[in-house]
Amino acid sequence: METLVRIAEALGRFSARYVPGSFAIAVLLSLFTMGLAVGWTDTPAPRVLDAWGSGFWELLSFSMQMALVMFTGYLLALTRPVRALLEWLAGLARGPRGAVVLMATVSMGLAYLNWGLSLVASAMLVRFVVRRRPEVDYRLLVACAYFGLGATWHAGLSASAPLLVATPGHFLEKQLGLIPIERTLLSPFNLGLTAAVVTGLALLAWALHPSPERAVRVDPKVLERFQDFEPPERPAGHSPALWLDYAPVLTTVFGVLGVVWFARALWLGGGWKAINLNAVNFLFLTLAVLLHGTPARLLKASEEAASVLHGIVLQFPLYAGIYGIFKATGLTERIGQLFVSLSTTATFPAIVYLYSGVVNYFVPSGGSKWAIEAPYLLEAARALGVAPEKVVLAYAWGDMATDLIQPFWALPLLTVARLDFKDILGFLLLAFVFYLPLVTLAFFVWG
Repeated sequence: METLVRIAEALGRFSARYVPGSFAIAVLLSLFTMGLAVGWTDTPAPRVLDAWGSGFWELLSFSMQMALVMFTGYLLALTRPVRALLEWLAGLARGPRGAVVLMATVSMGLAYLNWGLSLVASAMLVRFVVRRRPEVDYRLLVACAYFGLGATWHAGLSASAPLLVATPGHFLEKQLGLIPIERTLLSPFNLGLTAAVVTGLALLAWALHPSPERAVRVDPKVLERFQDFEPPERPAGHSPALWLDYAPVLTTVFGVLGVVWFARALWLGGGWKAINLNAVNFLFLTLAVLLHGTPARLLKASEEAASVLHGIVLQFPLYAGIYGIFKATGLTERIGQLFVSLSTTATFPAIVYLYSGVVNYFVPSGGSKWAIEAPYLLEAARALGVAPEKVVLAYAWGDMATDLIQPFWALPLLTVARLDFKDILGFLLLAFVFYLPLVTLAFFVWG
């Protein structure tokens, strides 16, 4: 156990010295992708540059969705009932090791239900856990809050690719038909692998916590920022404007209308299957408006919630530019052909898993690149005699595998925690070293 801690600390020192900040990583990945596209696909450099610049706006709506999921989730976390719930949950931790195990388990459990919910709730829970347990190693606590995005979300109920191929009218239906989630997400293989990963990473979190004298505690200045939200005081005087701003009439009407709409959307959309990122954002906003009580309190809370958006606004367009290069130059197909050429019928699911992980590191799109990659992967699977559900699951698991060592999805969490990616990378690298061989072996055996 102590050996693991020393390895994590050594990796942490290495990353602190040699790994730049998350913005620099995004720029370096952009330059590397440009070079790869020019050198491997023979695409002229001006065309690669055009694809990069045009690609900046490929994920514009998704970037806004991500900004809103963080903003509305933060707003919701500042309400009294949600703060009380997070305080209760943080109080379940018994000691520093219990705190990191709790954080890892909650992150992975929530990501299984919905990745957007995990992204927000885990970031918020960090604040409450570290206030209760300031002696916890803060770097490890924040790293554990990121486990869900790298270990369970694309195996769970908000998984993009498996849900897409189970939806009537999807773009591959003529080629593939419908693959119900009983053959993918609810298959014994997927459920068993998810349980093994969650158990293993929770135990790893427990083993990675340093001894008390070696633990790196939260900066007191950061801890001071995590104090309770202070609502605005009502100014003196009486006027219709003041009454509207400091009375719960408008927020109650808005909240009730929002709850009714959300309930109808679930009823008409087939229950939990209707829950997507837009639905999560709408629900978070509705509940935040309802629970804050007054427009004045809501606006004051929104000022604090907006402080976590700068990383998303600044860096997501860079990854969209990389996505544009992959989409326009055929780079994805080249990488896919290389991996497929190394495959046999037995090894194809594991190869797809590894291939998907490699592409995901450059384009962490949350499954949206499935539309580009699926046709030739499924055609190769058909030629090799591999069941399509194995390809879908292998792709899904690979799509989240390298999230553990990629700062893209961690940006909202890091902004809330006031850390940089290199601060937690040492612990995440060890988790990745445990996780990758385990899942790769599982797909080799399944293949």
